[in-house]
Amino acid sequence: MPEQFGDKSQDATPFRRQKAREEGQVARSQDLASALLLIGATLVLMYFGGEIAHYFYLLAERQLGGTAWLQADPNFIVVETNIAWVHLAKVLAPVFGCMLLLAVLVHLGQVGFLFLPSKLAFDLQRISPIKGAGRLFSLSNVVRLAFGIFKLTVVASVALWSVWQHFDTILSLGGHEIVEVFIGITDILLSTCLKIGIALLILAVFDYAYQRWKHEQDIRMTPQEVREEMKTLQGDPQVAARRRQIQRQLVLNRLQTAVPKADFVVTNPTELAIAIQYDPETMEAPIVVAKGAGLVAQRIRRLALDNGIPIIERKPLARSLYQHVDVNQPIPAEQYAAVAELLRYVYELKGKTLPGINPAA
Repeated sequence: MPEQFGDKSQDATPFRRQKAREEGQVARSQDLASALLLIGATLVLMYFGGEIAHYFYLLAERQLGGTAWLQADPNFIVVETNIAWVHLAKVLAPVFGCMLLLAVLVHLGQVGFLFLPSKLAFDLQRISPIKGAGRLFSLSNVVRLAFGIFKLTVVASVALWSVWQHFDTILSLGGHEIVEVFIGITDILLSTCLKIGIALLILAVFDYAYQRWKHEQDIRMTPQEVREEMKTLQGDPQVAARRRQIQRQLVLNRLQTAVPKADFVVTNPTELAIAIQYDPETMEAPIVVAKGAGLVAQRIRRLALDNGIPIIERKPLARSLYQHVDVNQPIPAEQYAAVAELLRYVYELKGKTLPGINPAA
């Protein structure tokens, strides 16, 4: 929506959030994923590193040790190469499998499952030099550049600190065998990578918090956008108001016809009103000709007063009839005795006898 419709002062609605997600606009931190992958890769190498090193040791010993056995035969070279690749795949498959699983879990943990085939479509705007230059010199990129320089400083500081801690060990490696030197350097490198990963993870947590805050700011809505969304989801408010007005008028018109036919109105006393009619010649049981709550109940009582229809307060009966009996439906059997008693009372007020009804039925 154009910005001239107002400031983005409204929180995003659930529909706006879902729409932004479908467009790929979600809060995620690439730094968090990178830090977790670095830590995960380091731990995996620490666990499988011995097996990998042992494989390469045996491979070097087989290829370079002992008597010469290589043949200048293309078939022999192909067979040996395939054997080497198969064994290498067996050794590296757990490492790459763990890394792939970790990468999937990291991204699912941030944004959940999100499939956006539209992002794979060709879009000229993505390669537009003008738009690219605008993004290059945007405030967001300036912030990321400053944060990147700060991260580089942190990484360098942690690496130097880690190497300094092992400075004596590094100096002593000159008097050891080549295998011990390799193992010592590998331990120092993995330890340094783990410390760097932890430092980057701490920074990435702040970056993720910033990305979530920025995402919330980006998807905020103007009051005009909220109104337009309500029109889209619920229809035009004016049309909805007109529809409700017509419905109220239809209800009132029906009450104008139904309530005057009633024999009495039972109330709650002000919240509910139920108009009941009984014609012993055409009805097997009394029926509810109108019912309502609030303003409709007030309208029923007003029509009853205007037409001289008795209004009787019976709270339990009114609640039961309002909840369980629809308009133009007979009263339930369990309420028949109570309604019959009221009918007899109304008929006595009018000086009439109620025929064909037995309260004990």
